[in-house]
Amino acid sequence: MNAIPPPAPRSQAQTLSRLLGLGAAGPMPLMAAVETGLSLAALDRVAHSLAPGDRSFVYRLVSRPTLMRRRRAHANAKRSAEARLSAAEGARLARLAAVWGLALEAWGSEAEARRFMFETHPMLEGRAPIDVVLESELGRPVVEGILGRLIHGSAA
Repeated sequence: MNAIPPPAPRSQAQTLSRLLGLGAAGPMPLMAAVETGLSLAALDRVAHSLAPGDRSFVYRLVSRPTLMRRRRAHANAKRSAEARLSAAEGARLARLAAVWGLALEAWGSEAEARRFMFETHPMLEGRAPIDVVLESELGRPVVEGILGRLIHGSAA
């Protein structure tokens, strides 16, 4: 009897593209999408997935006044850059979405992944992974390292 092989694992770019609601087919189109400005829908999609009960979570990624201005520009059907995230905001969102995707892979459920992201962790000196990731690009590999150890069966 021939066993059906498991589905091929998604690449990080595929996972990130799915989480952001993009059709990017690889890392370069994904980079281009971030640089030209991700949509407000991508921001809302990740924020709702990661913190579904927290309507103010988006303001950890984009300030309230900036986001309100962008939402007004979007509602007025402007096709300008003002209705999209800046490259820096998009990079921050993509950084968070990449770690969120890895947390989902490590924990296997949104509830468990969410708990990991928001609870303090001893390997992060008592800080929550979400805070470490959002603080700077330097926090991303630290949290990814913990998640990688969980995925591959090491102590984390």
